[in-house]
Amino acid sequence: MELPGERILLRHLAADDAPALLAYMEENREFLEQWEPVRENGFFTLDAQAADIEAAAADALADRRHAFGIFLDSELVGRIALSQIFRGIFQNAYLGYSIAERRNGQGLATEAVGVAMDFAFGDLGLHRVQAAVMPRNTGSIRVLEKNGFRDEGYAVGYLCINGVWEDHRVFARTS
Repeated sequence: MELPGERILLRHLAADDAPALLAYMEENREFLEQWEPVRENGFFTLDAQAADIEAAAADALADRRHAFGIFLDSELVGRIALSQIFRGIFQNAYLGYSIAERRNGQGLATEAVGVAMDFAFGDLGLHRVQAAVMPRNTGSIRVLEKNGFRDEGYAVGYLCINGVWEDHRVFARTS
């Protein structure tokens, strides 16, 4: 599946994207570790990235998660996902994203989140999308605010990031 923006393209990753995904993860390993869970060395292998792509494809078919690569001029410059999709009375998903360090500050995350929200509220028919951000991640907070997310509160010790239970601000947007 492909979702075009003005400058970027969101695309479900395919098996032949595994080398590009591995290169993205390796290139941005140090930069992303401050925002992500601890990753074992085995995560940074071609087999692990191929397995992640395969799992994401199965999750998309089962309507559990839609994980996309963010492409700029055919280059993988980030990732974005709508995960833990709940149906029934909730109609909710959790949003997560990252952009290559060298591409930060160019508006690519803002555009990617906008495209993902159109997909979430359009094609997926969701009612709510939420995201949690560490308070010091001011760039990510700006991305969410520019996309109409509202600050819903402060969650103490919300997620274990880089080995530490970090507080987060919880943001959400409804259809």
